[in-house]
Amino acid sequence: MNEGAVAAPPDRLLDLFHGVRLTPTQRRIAHCLVQHAATVAYLSAAEVAELAGVSQPSVTRFAVALGHDGYPALRRRLRELTAGPDGRADDGNELQRAVRAEMANLDRLAGELADRDRIAAAGRLLAASRPLPVLGLRAAAPLAAYFAYFAAKVLPDVRVLDDGGSLLTDRLEQAASAGADALLAFVLPRYPRETLDALRAARDAGLTVVAITDSPVSPATEYAELVLPAAVGTDLVFDLHTAPMTLAMVVLQAICDAAPIQTQRRLEAFESSAARRQLFLG
Repeated sequence: MNEGAVAAPPDRLLDLFHGVRLTPTQRRIAHCLVQHAATVAYLSAAEVAELAGVSQPSVTRFAVALGHDGYPALRRRLRELTAGPDGRADDGNELQRAVRAEMANLDRLAGELADRDRIAAAGRLLAASRPLPVLGLRAAAPLAAYFAYFAAKVLPDVRVLDDGGSLLTDRLEQAASAGADALLAFVLPRYPRETLDALRAARDAGLTVVAITDSPVSPATEYAELVLPAAVGTDLVFDLHTAPMTLAMVVLQAICDAAPIQTQRRLEAFESSAARRQLFLG
């Protein structure tokens, strides 16, 4: 569900943090700004600290790290960003605006894919993992299942991890013992605590974590070696995951590109089996 209104386009706010190496505490503040931009732009440093769950000096140091004299200067910048480029509201009703916001999320994702190196690196890493565990809890579980359904057509052993609890760590360790060396994790708001615990356990088990998440300042960045962001829509009662789902298929394409001969062989075998069993209508 929406945790707060975001009046400025997420990419404009994220530009504030571009090229700045943030500490985990500062990433927490940055994420708070992105999720609650319309509110924090009019709050004091103490109120932002309370909202983010950090100390007031941390907020001040965060503002300085971004190149401002202090938090008041950062707040003025936030107000400029949340006002919008021309002060005009989007056309259409709230449902149309929600869909257009998703179109904008996809457009930003398309722009980020101009540099294919990170996606190609993720594809090579995940294609080589035997088995490949795929983590997605709560709201992220359907995305993990969607990815895994198609990934199983080209990879010999894909393991969906969509249940939390103490058995989750067991399954991560079992995957590592079976030969897995990477984990694909879907980490989406509201960031279940057990998801972050699982990422920590995966790293302890020796797995390299590739995370599809909503923001470069997501909590997943603390545990993932490779972070692939795709914005989540927040204009309706429940979040929209159009861009993360698209990115999941982009990553699967990169996996196929990393092992083209194996991919073709397994796809042909599946099509032969499907035809023999008459799985689909002609």
